Amino acid sequence: MKIGELFPGVLAENTACVFLARLDPDNPVHWAKSIVGYANGRGGTLFVGVSDSEEASGISIREIDRAKSLIAAVNERHIFPHARISFMIRSADANAEHFVLAANVRHGDSVARYCEGDLSWTANFNGAENDSAAVPADKASGNEITGIKYAHDKWTKYISLCRQYRADLSVPSLKELKNQEIVSKDGHAKSGFVMFSDNYDGDNSLICCRLWKGKKKIGKPITSKRFQGSLARVFIEALAFIERNTRTGWRKTDRGGREEIRSYPERAVRAALVNAIAYRDYALSGTELAVDVYCDRIDIASPGAWLFPMPYDGCPPGSVPHTGRNAVIAACLRTANLMERDGAAFQTMTDCYGDCEERLQPVVMIHAGFMDMQK
Repeated sequence: MKIGELFPGVLAENTACVFLARLDPDNPVHWAKSIVGYANGRGGTLFVGVSDSEEASGISIREIDRAKSLIAAVNERHIFPHARISFMIRSADANAEHFVLAANVRHGDSVARYCEGDLSWTANFNGAENDSAAVPADKASGNEITGIKYAHDKWTKYISLCRQYRADLSVPSLKELKNQEIVSKDGHAKSGFVMFSDNYDGDNSLICCRLWKGKKKIGKPITSKRFQGSLARVFIEALAFIERNTRTGWRKTDRGGREEIRSYPERAVRAALVNAIAYRDYALSGTELAVDVYCDRIDIASPGAWLFPMPYDGCPPGSVPHTGRNAVIAACLRTANLMERDGAAFQTMTDCYGDCEERLQPVVMIHAGFMDMQK
C-alpha cells in the first residue's frame, strides 16, 4: 500500500515529509534534523514504517511504541526549544499486524536547535543541510515568552493555590515570578505559566477522573468527571474528586477527641497528582491524564515516554531520577510549594508508606507511552 492511500488527509502536494523504514537510535541526528527543520519551517511529518519508494510496509506495535519513545526522548534531550509533535498510527495491513507511525511536527514560535553535545548547537531550516551555528536555546518546554502580561486578576486560581500551600500563605510577587523565570523581565508570562491562567482553554490539560465499582474497569464507572482548562483548576478539581471518592473515617483519641483516618495519605496523593501534571508530555495531542479510583487502589496515568537510559523496572519508586521536562510548569508548582526542587515526589510517596507492608507500597509502571503510578 502506498503511503498516500494510508494518510490521504495528511499528505498533500505541499506537505513536507520524510519516509523512514526504521528509526536509527544510534544516529538520531539523521532524522532529528528533519524535525528541527519542520519546527523552524512550516511544519511537516516524519513517517516511520515507510520505504523510500513510499510503500507503507509498516512495523510492529512494539516497534511503534519504541519509535514514539525514541522521538520523545530525542526531542526532550537534544532539541531546544522542544518541537511540538503529535502522533498518528494507522494499520498497514488487513490483519492489523503492522502499522505506520506519523509524527507531525508543527511550526514553532521560536528557532529550534539540535544539540549533539554540550557545545555543538545547530539550527536547521526546512530540513535543509545549511545548518548555522547558534547559541544554546532555553532547555525547557513551555519556556516561550508570550504577549500576555502577568496580572493578579488573570491568575486567581493559581494565587489561591499559593495561599493554600505556601508556608506563609503568601502570594508570589512579580519579582519572585521573574526570579523563577516564570515571567519575563518585562512582565510577560511564559507559555507554561499561561496554562495556569484562569482563561486557559487548551485541551492538552484534560484530566479524566473515574470511580470504579471493583478492582477492574468493568462496565461503566460509578461516576466520572472531566476537567479541562487552567492547570490550577484541574489540579484542584482532580484532588477534590479523589477526596470525595476515597473512604475517610474517624477514631477516638486518648484525650477524648477524635482524629481522621484516611484510606490514602493526603500528602502521597497530592505528590502523585502534582508529579503527573509536572511531567506530562503536553505535546501528545488527543491524550488525557487519567485518575482511576478502584476499591483497592488509585491509578494515576500520565501521558509521556520514559526518558531515562535505564529500564523503568530498574528504578524503585523512591529512586526514580529527576528530569527537566516542562521546567516552567514545574517552577510554577514549586513556587506554589506543591513540588520540591529535586523532584522528590516518588520519595515522598514511599516515605508516606514507610510503615506499610510491601504489597501496599506505591508502584510505578510504564506502558504504551504512559507513566502509571499506583497507590
